[in-house]
Amino acid sequence: MIEYIAIGIILLAFEYAYFILAKRLRIVDRPHHQSSHTGVIVRGGGGVFYVAYALWFIISGMQYPMIFAGLSIIAVTSFADDIHSISPKVRMVLQFIALMVMLHETRVFSFPIVGMIFLSVVCVGIVNIYNFMDGINGLTGGYSLVVTLALIYVNNYVVLFIDNQLLLYLLLAIAVFNLFNFRKRAKCFAGDVGSLSIGFILVFMILKLIVNYGHMFWVAFLIVYGVDGGLTILHRIILRENILKPHKKHAYQIMANELHIPHLQVSGVYMVFQVVCCVVFIAWPSYYTLSAEIVILTGMYLVFMKKYYHLHKEK
Repeated sequence: MIEYIAIGIILLAFEYAYFILAKRLRIVDRPHHQSSHTGVIVRGGGGVFYVAYALWFIISGMQYPMIFAGLSIIAVTSFADDIHSISPKVRMVLQFIALMVMLHETRVFSFPIVGMIFLSVVCVGIVNIYNFMDGINGLTGGYSLVVTLALIYVNNYVVLFIDNQLLLYLLLAIAVFNLFNFRKRAKCFAGDVGSLSIGFILVFMILKLIVNYGHMFWVAFLIVYGVDGGLTILHRIILRENILKPHKKHAYQIMANELHIPHLQVSGVYMVFQVVCCVVFIAWPSYYTLSAEIVILTGMYLVFMKKYYHLHKEK
């Protein structure tokens, strides 16, 4: 218990120190036409996720060195992008390198080459969806909290797939981040460094769970983000838009911007949906359950967009 209190204090101290540095260096988010917020807010507060993993990496005796290397590539690149925009092509190449390193460390290279390429693309897509979904107060922190708690339950009561200490360190980092972000007037945003780092870490842990359990269906722990992000990307491709450029077509953005639903309520909706999906899946883990969740969430997404997307177009 003393260890976790100490780690929590270290993470909290880091966050305060970062706020001071970010304000001096003007690493802040200023509202623009694609924003879902108002006012100047510190960007990059999600760097605390990387710090939590780094602390565990050192304390654990440097377990999974390749994962830490991949995470460092993601964190450094995305933090640099938070400060000064980097070419999307450069970011994508570095992300693929980081994800291939992850796939090597998690020992999924027994897949055929076509399968590995497909899996690499999927993992890069999931990590970027985590970034795309980071647009309103509480969403990244709240959703990550739900997923991490689900992973802790599975690790303790279903199958041991990773050091529980890492999960608890990550939980502390999420709690510290939520202290400043899960509020009506956020003090900080995760930034690319935060959303991509937490996405990378969660994808790594779910891959470890998949390898240890022997089935791919544990991706259900990210199914809400996956359906919203995946269908929105498909929608933008149909509209012939550049999917790497900012937009406001996600369901959560329409809720917050066009329907004027408070940010924390929207974040709460995503959290509740993912909680239900996780509980149902833990109770009945199977591809049938995963398929049913995908079908239900896809139907809900399509009904919502059919009813409210015209508000976005008119605006």
